[in-house]
Amino acid sequence: MNKEKTLVLIKPDGVKRHLIGETLKRFEARGLKIVALQMAHPTKEQMDVHYPKDKKWITNLGTNTIKSYEEFEVPSSLKEDYNTENPHEIGLKVREWLIDFMTSGPIVKIVIEGLHAIKMVRKIIGQTIPAFSEVGTIRGDFSVDSPALANMKKRAVRNLIHASGNKQEAEHEIAHWFSPEDIYSYKTINDFI
Repeated sequence: MNKEKTLVLIKPDGVKRHLIGETLKRFEARGLKIVALQMAHPTKEQMDVHYPKDKKWITNLGTNTIKSYEEFEVPSSLKEDYNTENPHEIGLKVREWLIDFMTSGPIVKIVIEGLHAIKMVRKIIGQTIPAFSEVGTIRGDFSVDSPALANMKKRAVRNLIHASGNKQEAEHEIAHWFSPEDIYSYKTINDFI
C-alpha cells in the first residue's frame, strides 16, 4: 500500500485567522493521521533551507508570476514592478517574499501520515492560487488573496497553508522541521480496516 508521510505548514495568515483547528479537522475527517504537531516562529535561515534554491524551481516561480500578470491583467508591467522580465530573476524576488511572509509570525508544523497522504493533503488544501481552488478545499473556502494583488503589493500570496508537492519534497521538509523522535507511530481505526 502507498502509506506515506507529508509535511504541512499552516502559514502565519492561517494561524492569525484561527484556522488551525479547522485545518486539522479536515485532515482527520479524511482518515489521515497526524503524527507530529508543533507551533514555531521560523527564522529566515530555516525558511531559506525549506524553500528550494535550484534554478528550475526558482524559474518556475517567476514563470508563474508572469502568467498571473497576463491572466489577471495586472495594470503595471513586469519591467515596472521587477526591473526585469527574466523569469529566474523574478522568481528570486518571489522566493524572498515567501521567506519574509513565512517569518512574519508563528506557523504550525504538521506531519501527516496515510494512504497517498501527499496527494490527499494537496487535494484537501486546494490549488496554490486561491482563485483556482475549488469550494470545499481549505484555500477555496477560506483564502481571498490574489496573485495580482500580491504582485502589486510586492509580497507573497497569502494562501494559508503549505503542503509538500512530492515524495522528495516531503522527505526533505520533514527532516528539516522534525527530528525522528518528534514523529509518533500509533494505530487508528483506519489501520484496522
